[in-house]
Amino acid sequence: MNKAFKALSDETRREILKLLSEKDMSAGEISDHFNMSKPSISKHLDILREAELVSSEKNGQYVIYSINTSVLQQILGGFLDFFNKNRKENNNEK
Repeated sequence: MNKAFKALSDETRREILKLLSEKDMSAGEISDHFNMSKPSISKHLDILREAELVSSEKNGQYVIYSINTSVLQQILGGFLDFFNKNRKENNNEK
């Protein structure tokens, strides 16, 4: 889960996830939305893939990226558990 948090800490990677939440895209389609080099976008995609936040599938000469919602759900669930636990502990201290 640490890899996922590190991946989510970068604004560009969060923007990539927003794009992929709308539809699956190739690296070229993703890079069209940013003012940076294609190798830089590829590095961001590699980090997201290593964190299992996106998956990739070869389709002819293109690699198509898609968002992995199950990992995002696990992260969100972890956040909710953490905040609920802390809230209960704080209420018990009063």
